[in-house]
Amino acid sequence: MTRAAVPGLPSRYPIGELLPALYADDDLAQRFTAGLDTVLAPVLSTLDNLPAYVDPALAPADFLPWLASWVGLEADPAWPVELRRAVVAHAVELHRWRGTRRGLVERLRLVCGVHAEVRDGGGATWSAEPGAALPPPPTGELLVRVWPVRAGDGVDAVDAVDAHRVLEVATAACPVHLTCRVEVLPGPPEETGD
Repeated sequence: MTRAAVPGLPSRYPIGELLPALYADDDLAQRFTAGLDTVLAPVLSTLDNLPAYVDPALAPADFLPWLASWVGLEADPAWPVELRRAVVAHAVELHRWRGTRRGLVERLRLVCGVHAEVRDGGGATWSAEPGAALPPPPTGELLVRVWPVRAGDGVDAVDAVDAHRVLEVATAACPVHLTCRVEVLPGPPEETGD
């Protein structure tokens, strides 16, 4: 989509009407300024609608990559436009939780449309009693368990989980010293007995 030339777009501020009264009946002046109006109308329209251009919900689809760059995000062009809009709109919040379980769960919910449970192999513990047992050594694995969203969860239901896409998103958020494994469950872990 281009905003450089929009055939027939009227100017909200015709230059011919702003000229002194002497030029109101001058055919050459009116035709000349009408040509300028044709060139300037898309520019003025864009400026009049500037707040819509910086709102991910309203911005033209070809403008979303630029908005995404403002918040340090690379939205996959293969994603549907509505998903790209949602990811850009929530990018700051997702950055705030980056590197945490909550951040990964939220990113998977938004990008893949799944519920997730993240189990990481690291451990930390404390005890009020001296000589308490240490946590087990880390497994070196990040386990991401996902299940489809059901209708009634406040979002559109997901029929099947794209395990490859979930793995891509989880691996991108996984610390480099851990391996990432994805398990797809038919429902929440408490319902499946896991």
